[in-house]
Amino acid sequence: MKVKIEDRIEEMKAVWMEEERNEVKMIDQRYLPSELKFFTAEDHDDIYRSIKEMMVRGAPAIGVTAAYGMAQAKVQENDMEEAAEHIKSARPTAYDLFYAVDYMMDDLEEPVKAAEGYSEKVIEKCRKIGAHGAGLIESRDNVLTHCNAGALATVDYGTALAPMRIAHRKGKEIHVYVDETRPRLQGARLTAWELYNEDIPHSVIVDNASGHYMSRGEVDLVIVGTDRIVANGDIANKIGTYEKAVLAKENDIPFYVAAPVTTYDGTTEKGEDIPIENRDDDEVKEINGSLIMPEGSPVKNPAFDVTPVEYISGYITEKGVFGPEELKDMF
Repeated sequence: MKVKIEDRIEEMKAVWMEEERNEVKMIDQRYLPSELKFFTAEDHDDIYRSIKEMMVRGAPAIGVTAAYGMAQAKVQENDMEEAAEHIKSARPTAYDLFYAVDYMMDDLEEPVKAAEGYSEKVIEKCRKIGAHGAGLIESRDNVLTHCNAGALATVDYGTALAPMRIAHRKGKEIHVYVDETRPRLQGARLTAWELYNEDIPHSVIVDNASGHYMSRGEVDLVIVGTDRIVANGDIANKIGTYEKAVLAKENDIPFYVAAPVTTYDGTTEKGEDIPIENRDDDEVKEINGSLIMPEGSPVKNPAFDVTPVEYISGYITEKGVFGPEELKDMF
């Protein structure tokens, strides 16, 4: 991805491994957009913490970070079963985390090579998602997205943002509506930062303004990422995604889900069976450390919600764009 640093533009990945030091480096997303800081993970405890505390986030990027953490643990001669369970316990909803750890457990002879291969596969899948999804976007389209499913969430290109990147690079005139995405503001902080660095026209809107723009005919399609697709086609994604899907269907706007096939969990039958992570109250109570509600007011803070398959127009994958009725055959 492109990153503007002072008077220059650099190409950068969200997470990578420095083999000579056996260190995993990543952009610490907690500080964006005000500061570009990096975190160095020196062992699998640091990997666990980076995922748990959302220094790195987004299902594919979490998977790559976990893969690097497993390689690191193997080089350090840790108990691999213990390292695997520890890393898996960092977050419960994103399926890529579990897939990546299991992938590495099956290929530990050359762990760093295996982890690098996993990372490159994720990047290439995202590039293909962008190429397939860009065909859905016409010049002068307004696209709505929720949360951050860009390069920061996937190492490079993104899932939901990949079609927008490719469409823009092909010269299509597009505009992106970016939901702020309370409570952690991943849209306002991260998606807007990525679009700014790519010079893609965009507007940040409060979460509850999306219906306003849909009803006025100012949104042509919605593209979101997902942390898990289950057997019947339901998805789990950042809290608030379900609302966007319902509004899109009510206003006859296509609603697409962009994800690599590794996000598919065929062992879980339907969305109501997906474990939903509940996060700390302070994420809702505070913004930048400042209390925005009475200290004693109770909070509920689910990180994800489930969007049923009937609200989904199609799935944008590295294999192409598929309708819900084609999903099982595709996987």
